[in-house]
Amino acid sequence: MEENNLTVVTKFILLGVTDRPELQAPLFVLFLTVYLTLLVGNLGMIVLTQVDSRLQTPMYFFLRHLALTDLGYSTAVGPKMLVNFVEDENTISFYFCATQLAFFIVFIISELFILSAMSYDRYVAICNPLLYTVIMSPRVCWVLVVIPYLHCTFVSLLVTTKIFILSFCAQNVINHFYCDSLPLLSLLCSDTHEIEMIILILAIFNLISSLPFVLVSYLLIFVAILRMNSAEGRRKAFSTCGSHLTVVTVLYGTLIFMYVQPKSSHSFDTDKVASVFYTMVIPMLNPLIYSLRNKDVKYALYRIWKKICKYFSLKSCTI
Repeated sequence: MEENNLTVVTKFILLGVTDRPELQAPLFVLFLTVYLTLLVGNLGMIVLTQVDSRLQTPMYFFLRHLALTDLGYSTAVGPKMLVNFVEDENTISFYFCATQLAFFIVFIISELFILSAMSYDRYVAICNPLLYTVIMSPRVCWVLVVIPYLHCTFVSLLVTTKIFILSFCAQNVINHFYCDSLPLLSLLCSDTHEIEMIILILAIFNLISSLPFVLVSYLLIFVAILRMNSAEGRRKAFSTCGSHLTVVTVLYGTLIFMYVQPKSSHSFDTDKVASVFYTMVIPMLNPLIYSLRNKDVKYALYRIWKKICKYFSLKSCTI
């Protein structure tokens, strides 16, 4: 073991999503389609909520940052995963691996806090509509995203530094398709008890710092909706919150399954499936869920399309 401790690891080998050669090409096409869809969808949501004057509200401010975090952690993972489908040896350098892990942690944890801020925003909009613009001022909105970004940057640097300053064994094969903290821990020759506890404590802290806001906000929203006399009002309130509640349930459920459990309970094959779901599928679905169920976004897309048609003098352009 002492000899292994002295091994200098300069690169890692990623086993990828599957080791079956006949699945490499179909999976490459599938995940390329998924990644391009989420890229267009999230970039479109960011641009649309930035340039359209009617989408300059707190709700779309948070939606823009949700798209940014979706794009951030999926891009930290997606391109390298796609390259590995067409390469014979799926390697990643030591420093690129650390960088990938750092960016992934920043964006995935930031998304939890942005979702909790969106829950609070919906609570204020439904339960205190007359004070909405006062409570959800631009300053408050920026505080609700900047503080989580700073916190997540600190967590990312702490976890990444703690892992990569430890000694890796000669075995440098990561049983995953990207550099995640859990597979990396299994390659360490050093005592991992401290970093395991740090990851578990931070995961629980991030969970209890964000999830209660979601639960309490929606509990109060549900009570307020039940008190509404108008059936149309209740329908609109449920419609407004339905998309967000769907995204929250799926993301939190997947991450709790992945990270808030002891390392001994993990199955790397099961973790790969869950990881594909929250690193690629959820970021692809989010802009689709919010746009297809949102009339404001549909109208904004229509206005942008008409402007493009007018700019290029496309008289036959229709939507």
